[in-house]
Amino acid sequence: MLDEVERWLEHRSWSADDRPLDRLLAAKRHTATSVSVVLPALNEEATVGEIAAAIRRELMTEAVPLVDELVVLDSGSTDRTAEVAAAAGARVVHRDALLPRLPALPGKGEVLWRSLLATSGDIVCFIDADLREFDARFVSGIVGPLLTDPGVQLVKGMYDRPLRDAAGQGGRVTELVARPLLNLHWPQLAGFVQPLGGEYAARRSLLERLPFPVGYGVELGLLVDALHTVGLDALAQVDIGVRKHRHQDGKALGRMAAAIYRTAQLRLARGHLVRPRLTQFERGENGFEPRTTAVDTEERPPMIEIPEYQERRAA
Repeated sequence: MLDEVERWLEHRSWSADDRPLDRLLAAKRHTATSVSVVLPALNEEATVGEIAAAIRRELMTEAVPLVDELVVLDSGSTDRTAEVAAAAGARVVHRDALLPRLPALPGKGEVLWRSLLATSGDIVCFIDADLREFDARFVSGIVGPLLTDPGVQLVKGMYDRPLRDAAGQGGRVTELVARPLLNLHWPQLAGFVQPLGGEYAARRSLLERLPFPVGYGVELGLLVDALHTVGLDALAQVDIGVRKHRHQDGKALGRMAAAIYRTAQLRLARGHLVRPRLTQFERGENGFEPRTTAVDTEERPPMIEIPEYQERRAA
């Protein structure tokens, strides 16, 4: 590990307990900083309500007004995600209602990108909507450094990720794909425990300047681009405990890995893959049958370049 990264780990890695709520509220009042929380959701009726309710109950009260805005960004759910989220106190916005002149592409990154048009907070905090046993400290812990340290621009959550009953075995794509890529090509980012984690926050002034890969590569892309835009010392991570969520099957992980590799490859060479497709195999009646899918290759430009966003900022 680089000496620079060892120093970074010492002064840019914290615990959620390091900043109690009263300190965060005082910093928020002093700096007049607003906080938006975004939950990207696709068919998450089983979990989205509990997450939204916990944020409303613990961080959006008269006594604890840490979060100013809670938005569930629905990317085309066919279940009761929108209804459950609204009942829990979130403002639900459908992906297609934002920037309608630009047809939406499938993918998490697309939803996160469009969420900048649906929110107004100076700090934007992203929380995955499939979390189980959610703790509001996920939000307060992640936004804490941004409220108390003006030099911090982006904060990732770090946590244990159990796989069924096995502790620390989650995050398979992280260990097999993302961590090797980062260590080999962007060693300054080798200190991030969960580089692909979906729980992170950043200043709007940074997010609006970054391109967003539309699919699974969004977390890696934002992290790498943030490093090049603001430098390592402006990035940080906070230990928020244990993260439990729905795990993907092997084939879904393969598609995720391919998209992440593609995102890295674009940033290394800004070139094009000869064939941005992935073939996987399933056993059928006649043996193993190939199934080929496209690898996410699209990226949205920095939001600051979008006319509708510029008009909104100027209003």
